[in-house]
Amino acid sequence: MSSADGTAGSSLGRVSGESGPYPLHGSVGDFGTDANAGAAEEAVGYRGPTACAAAGITYRQLDYWARTGLVEPSVRPAYGSGTQRLYSFRDVVVLKIVKRFLDTGVALQNIRAAVQHLRARGFRDLERMTLMSDGATVYECSSPDEVVDLLQGGQGVFGIAVGVVWRDVEAALSQLHGERVDTGETLVGNNPGDELARRRRDKAV
Repeated sequence: MSSADGTAGSSLGRVSGESGPYPLHGSVGDFGTDANAGAAEEAVGYRGPTACAAAGITYRQLDYWARTGLVEPSVRPAYGSGTQRLYSFRDVVVLKIVKRFLDTGVALQNIRAAVQHLRARGFRDLERMTLMSDGATVYECSSPDEVVDLLQGGQGVFGIAVGVVWRDVEAALSQLHGERVDTGETLVGNNPGDELARRRRDKAV
């Protein structure tokens, strides 16, 4: 677990002595825990206004976070005037989580550490994860028992169930437009899960 004194170095911790199924810090390799999910995510991108609508943020926030490196578009960055940033489904989930952290007063330095941690996790990990914070430190909990332990210790003030955010974003994007990265085709009412299912079917043939 990270230090309990709330200093700048304490950004993301684990409870229960760092035991449990997930380590404190993931690695870039963990992103591929579901290779098909990663491929499906990279196949579809969402422009800035769509990402804003699904994440519940303003375009000014989106632009500032991209320029400062807090949440950058992983599908396609802006290469100057005339180019459109494209955000992945996972990016939009992270945007919504960042918004919730900011709304509850978590320090930006700790949000940055949490974002890096989220980006390093596999798809299956994210859906089961709960992020708790006491305002100074962000803790990852991967089981109900860990959430209870944190609350009983007086450290947890609020929590974000990543799986719930995931489903909220998925529902929002299903009503909005996506864009195929390879062809630029506009996908009306694209659901990220539909693209994943299609790719799995194609691979099975």
